[in-house]
Amino acid sequence: MTKKPENKIEFGLEKVHVAKITSEDALGNLTYDTPQALPGAVELTIEPQGETIDFQADNVTYYGGSTNKGYTGTLTIARMTDYFQTEILGEKLASDGTQSEFADAEQAAFAMMFQIEGDKNATRHLLYKCTVSRPKQGSKTKSGDPNTTELSFVSVPRSSDKAVKTKTNANTKKEVYDGWFTNVYKPADGVTFGATEGVGS
Repeated sequence: MTKKPENKIEFGLEKVHVAKITSEDALGNLTYDTPQALPGAVELTIEPQGETIDFQADNVTYYGGSTNKGYTGTLTIARMTDYFQTEILGEKLASDGTQSEFADAEQAAFAMMFQIEGDKNATRHLLYKCTVSRPKQGSKTKSGDPNTTELSFVSVPRSSDKAVKTKTNANTKKEVYDGWFTNVYKPADGVTFGATEGVGS
């Protein structure tokens, strides 16, 4: 099948979603809640984490390689949603309408999805298992620039299958692409890895 054209450039950031991990079994299989939008995306950076292996023997580099331990990242958004504060950060709502943070709060791990535009196609990304640090908070006197919130997070491999990240490309099947933000992507039965040709729609 003829491959569709690839992007020459990529830009922008939108459609950030998070899906709370609701359970993890003894084999590391994760269950995800329905993805929820995290609107107001401003900037996202992710840095790969791992180690470089350089083993010397017989006066040469006998073995070289690297490990993939996932990513560290920073997401800047306009404002945290109430869902993110309560379901991910573990803040608690009270019957009088207040919202409180407790020292013993249990934060939840989550999957993160987002979209980056391109000159041909928008690419949709998925990080399977993330945890986030409590964000800085603050404000300033009225000015032309609105406040933003910066979330520092870590993305690690799933223990069940070592999956770290998945993304779409120009040849991703339409039903997979269209459903990206509906449920956390799971390969259908019969899907294999290592293909060298595009699949198409």
